Amino acid sequence: MSAVVKGSDGRITPLLRFRSAAAEDLRLFAFLQDRELDLDLVMGLRQERHADFLVLRLVTEEGREAMTLFRLGLTDLPTEPSDEDLDILAVEYAHIFLNNSFDASPCESVWIDDERLTMQEPMFQVRAWYERFGLQVEDWRKRADDHLVNQLVFLAHVLDPEAGDAHLTEVTRFMDEHLLRWIQGFAGRVGSRCQTRLYAGLVRLTAAYLAELRDLLAQATGAPAFHPLETPHRHRQSRHQHRQENQYDEP
Repeated sequence: MSAVVKGSDGRITPLLRFRSAAAEDLRLFAFLQDRELDLDLVMGLRQERHADFLVLRLVTEEGREAMTLFRLGLTDLPTEPSDEDLDILAVEYAHIFLNNSFDASPCESVWIDDERLTMQEPMFQVRAWYERFGLQVEDWRKRADDHLVNQLVFLAHVLDPEAGDAHLTEVTRFMDEHLLRWIQGFAGRVGSRCQTRLYAGLVRLTAAYLAELRDLLAQATGAPAFHPLETPHRHRQSRHQHRQENQYDEP
């Protein structure tokens, strides 16, 4: 867990621990999807593959399956990955996060906009959220505001007690209005089309984590359970359909 956080009376509260843990995990997910996996990072992940490298433990079946798949993806790599092994991961990363080869953009606008275009109204809505908290992306032309990585970084910032006292109901509202409307579709499509269990596991793990985080936030705030807002029919799919579409079934 990150630095110990205390309440106004100097005590460490369960809620503050939870917020710090979630912020740390979200930053890790953002980091893993921010760039290609290099040798040092891959080796570090391999060493921790049997440990709980997430601070918050996933308890749902979907979350545990995604974690298992991610760890299996790490075992697919040789003990000492070669440049060729890393090149395969680099190509996979490009397919998912750079050139939309799987028709599964990591940007929200493509999933929500009727014309499936980038940098549409959802991006400006997300930008408005960032501005409320004094944040902005480095270069929206290179990575749009509504890109998955930017949204994960934003959630981590808002949840982190050291960054301020944002009310948790704001976090649930942002997730309901944005990330949770499309992340399952993104993870399902990437998981069914990419070639490595490592990236299939990573995107499924991200989606499963966000779903469980939303449930925990509902418990902490008394907010209603998540109900997806109306989205284009082509992007709706049930959890059963999501599992059927994914070609990677754990042993």
